[in-house]
Amino acid sequence: MTTVAVLGLGAMGLPMARHLSGSFAVRGFDPLPERAAMFDGGRTSAREAAEGADVVLVAVRTADQLRELLWGEAGIAGALTPGGVVLLTSTVGIQAVRDIAGRLDEAGLHLVDAPVSGGPTRAGDGSLLVTVGATDEGYAAAGAVLEAMAGTLVRVGDKPGDGQAMKTVNQLLCGVHIAAGAEALALADALGLDPAVALETLGAGAAQSFMLGDRGPRMLQAYDEDGAEVRSRLDIFVKDMGIVGDAARGAKLATPIAAAAEQLYLLGQAAGLEASDDSSVITVVAPSRRQKEAQA
Repeated sequence: MTTVAVLGLGAMGLPMARHLSGSFAVRGFDPLPERAAMFDGGRTSAREAAEGADVVLVAVRTADQLRELLWGEAGIAGALTPGGVVLLTSTVGIQAVRDIAGRLDEAGLHLVDAPVSGGPTRAGDGSLLVTVGATDEGYAAAGAVLEAMAGTLVRVGDKPGDGQAMKTVNQLLCGVHIAAGAEALALADALGLDPAVALETLGAGAAQSFMLGDRGPRMLQAYDEDGAEVRSRLDIFVKDMGIVGDAARGAKLATPIAAAAEQLYLLGQAAGLEASDDSSVITVVAPSRRQKEAQA
């Protein structure tokens, strides 16, 4: 049976690990012991989880975390045998992935660049959108795991970095849609409409989007005392919209709408919302509602 190590048991890594364990021998690791304890195949170190694995699925937040995992104290690159696969599911930037892939290639290892989209629920049922950039050899070696993860699997290119490029385009739209949804529901409230009725109405017409339908209900909860359930942290979009901006500048392309959305997430971070759900960006657009409710 193929052995898969899942390194990073966060909001996406944990449900992916649980889903894959139905088809593969899966080991998991997370630097937070409480997260590692949530998975039956949890290990005490990243290297222990990766040792001898056929595919190492990595779910980290940044390129620096990926480099540290591969060649830092954990040093999992040294635990893999030639021909082994590092399956990257994170969004960390195009050039960073190309540089890391080159270094892995020198050691006889494949980097399969396969960022995912769809959220924790789809990670748990194997219906994610997975956009892949990989060599023929890497793609073949990771094929069974990719198929198990994905509801929609698209190989967008034959080299690492191509998957990141497609995910960057995806995140531009996602980040803009969340920001636009926040503005729309804040405007509905400011015009005296019931935001819940407005959300239901918008969801039945041409203004509907996945992000409005998914984040909209949590935007309505963002003003509650405990805020919305955290399913996707706001600082993820600070990172991702930064990647969008870097990519656009590198391509000499203006992206003014994405830039405006990025500023909204940066304002949220500055307001201390970095660990809050990204739907809380509505409170940056319309902080007055929270103030009014506090005074009521």
